[in-house]
Amino acid sequence: MKRITIIAAVVGVLIIAGAIWAADPTAVAAAIVRAGWSSLIVIGVRAISVSLAGLCWWLLVPRSVAPHAWVCVLLRIVREGGNTLLPLTQIGGDVISVRLLTFWGLAGALASATVIVDVLLQAVTQFIFALTALGLLALTGSSDAFVRNAGIALLFAVPALAGFYLVQRQWGETLVTWILRRLARGKEWAVHGTVDALFQNLHAIYDRPGPVTAVLLGHLVVWFFGALEVWVALLAMGYDIDFRTAIIIEGLAQAVRGAAFMVPGAMGVQEGGLIILCGLFGIPAQSALALSLIKRAADIAVGGPGLVAWHVLETSRLAKKNSNA
Repeated sequence: MKRITIIAAVVGVLIIAGAIWAADPTAVAAAIVRAGWSSLIVIGVRAISVSLAGLCWWLLVPRSVAPHAWVCVLLRIVREGGNTLLPLTQIGGDVISVRLLTFWGLAGALASATVIVDVLLQAVTQFIFALTALGLLALTGSSDAFVRNAGIALLFAVPALAGFYLVQRQWGETLVTWILRRLARGKEWAVHGTVDALFQNLHAIYDRPGPVTAVLLGHLVVWFFGALEVWVALLAMGYDIDFRTAIIIEGLAQAVRGAAFMVPGAMGVQEGGLIILCGLFGIPAQSALALSLIKRAADIAVGGPGLVAWHVLETSRLAKKNSNA
């Protein structure tokens, strides 16, 4: 699997390079120069978005054992770095954050449960955001064929999201336990206790509808806030678009990224999606590619420090462990 993701990342980089070459590197560079100061605003919007997402995640942790809010903000930045910059699938950072959260005394099963629920709520709100974007595009009265095809594609997300939720509930616990018992062939596996603890924590989180609802609404706000990245960058390039157009481009581009979660950083996929979506509004490929590169600069500016923080946390943990040995 690791080899496949690395190959996918390399292919994605080659696709990006090919797209830039086809669109004329000079024209792409000129569009980035026109964007100028907006790149810093895009980075700022991303940093705020990720921080707010971290606060949403923190709300899912039971108050009796919750670390300070800044811990979840920091680890959410680590998640961002892992998901966007490492040659892993786009959920690699989420796995990393589970381990790091245990450094603050949380049991592994509880840390895993909070991340699993947080990922589901992000996915649900991303679907709502994409559906809103598609509805706004339909209201423009153009691109009927695109709207129809995109709508059909979004329908496939419904059973996936429903399945992801159901597997976390009683039905999923029964299924997982049955599979493990079949594999164990009468033997007791230590993992059974871990699975039981995981589902107990999942049930406990879902039994607190207040925080779950707050996180759902919070993530939805974060998605719409993120549309500022597109709006500010394209305005700076000289395109007179309104915020509704920015929501359409960002919402459907994020849906494309989400669908390609197995591709590290959505390399090449993001670029293709933005070229098509920007093209719907008469924005040329070189500007769409410039927008994508500005977004990737934000990936590095926000996610890079997250990866450094991960290294520091792991190193400090190891040093403390060795000193106590």
